[in-house]
Amino acid sequence: MNITELKPALVWKFFHAINQVPRPSKKEGKMREYLKSFAEEYHLPFKTDACGNVLISKPATKGMEDRVGVILQGHMDMVCEKSNDVKHDFDKDPIQTVVDGEWVRAKGTTLGADDGMAVASGLAILASEDIPHGPLECLFTVDEEQGLTGAKNIEGGFMNGHILLNLDSEDEGQIFMGCAGGKDTIAFFHYTPAPAPSDLLYFRIDVKGLLGGHSGGEIHLERGNSIKILARFLNKLGEQHPYTLCEIDGGNLHNVIPFESHAVIGIDSDDKEKAISLLNIFAKDVENELKHQDPKVSITMKSTDKPAFMIDKKTTENLVSSLVACSHGVIGWSHEMAHLVETSTNLSSLKMRDGNKIEVATMQRSSVESQREYISENVAATFRLAGAEVIQSDGYPGWEPNMSSKILKTAIETYHKLFDKDPQVLAIHAGLECGLFLEKYPYLDMISIGPTMRNVHTPNECIEIKSVDLFWKYLVALLKNIPVK
Repeated sequence: MNITELKPALVWKFFHAINQVPRPSKKEGKMREYLKSFAEEYHLPFKTDACGNVLISKPATKGMEDRVGVILQGHMDMVCEKSNDVKHDFDKDPIQTVVDGEWVRAKGTTLGADDGMAVASGLAILASEDIPHGPLECLFTVDEEQGLTGAKNIEGGFMNGHILLNLDSEDEGQIFMGCAGGKDTIAFFHYTPAPAPSDLLYFRIDVKGLLGGHSGGEIHLERGNSIKILARFLNKLGEQHPYTLCEIDGGNLHNVIPFESHAVIGIDSDDKEKAISLLNIFAKDVENELKHQDPKVSITMKSTDKPAFMIDKKTTENLVSSLVACSHGVIGWSHEMAHLVETSTNLSSLKMRDGNKIEVATMQRSSVESQREYISENVAATFRLAGAEVIQSDGYPGWEPNMSSKILKTAIETYHKLFDKDPQVLAIHAGLECGLFLEKYPYLDMISIGPTMRNVHTPNECIEIKSVDLFWKYLVALLKNIPVK
């Protein structure tokens, strides 16, 4: 079955169309042109601001002119991750979708339902002729995934509505009223390259098969971190047998738990069998540790060609030791809301850069700003002690819940009337753009909703088909029930 045969047809039609348009973070130009063409086709007002955000407006349907103006909001960009054995150019190639039972997923890449489904839903509302609504604006922001650039730089007066429905949540039946703030901490190790010795045997160590996941929404699941696993083995190997490190790489994006990493090392021929035996024992230990949360983890060591150079011994020791020492995972749980992660940190990527530098990227999140700053400094101190150069982003604010929100009351009542049960009202540990909108538009009354997605930010990303229909019915009903001014 093609996704265009699914219901609601109009939503899936636009989701399919969006997935034909490349839209990596910071490269949303083609998506912006698509949105412009859509607005022109449907004769709707369209504008962009200086950083590339798009706003498409639609007048109220007859008899709804007195309702409070609503902004439907989602982001244009998507996380671009793929399995290493998949050939896909996110700058050019369309996302290939597959209907897999009750879910839709992509062939070896991220699906882009985060946040393509929000964009598709907004376009479906704009294109429909039979959905009652008050004054409506659809805001599509840029670069949410890598820098929240669109939300940070949105211009005052760009939009006019007083209610904002963020469509970037990932569980149908849940209404989100708050989120964590975040900050990036990046370390640079400067190494001295030297020719790789000819008298060593060279091996490539691969850590694969992990689920990875969203570093906010799934950090509490305690899935394996491929960089941590690789560093643990290198540290254990170095304690027993000398080795040279020639290449190391893992993860890609700051908001993704890394699911694949590798290193190329050189060892003395006399240590070959001992190193392989050590790896086999270590692999069994890790498999046992992750048998419930990451049962497909794979750690292999295979012969490879001699590399051109090696990394100096001191940098290797400092790098590996700091990766082992660096905190990763849940740091603390909220005392305000049950089952909510308050503070976490993600050891997210490890890259060899030009100029003989190794870059280690991490991301810290917390719903308590002082705790976000503390864990950020904790991570920074770990790398500084290892001799690395450390830089940090300014970060972005969290979104403090407003339990007296009028739109929340309407949303709860609408859901109950529609489905004869109450929705859950929650905060989320992942970052949303809502906190940033409040800096320019402090009067906004906001909630965040969405259909059910799993394994976002990974090649296993999928969206539940029936939840899209439920979410759509709810969104349509909610627009009809928006209160008068």
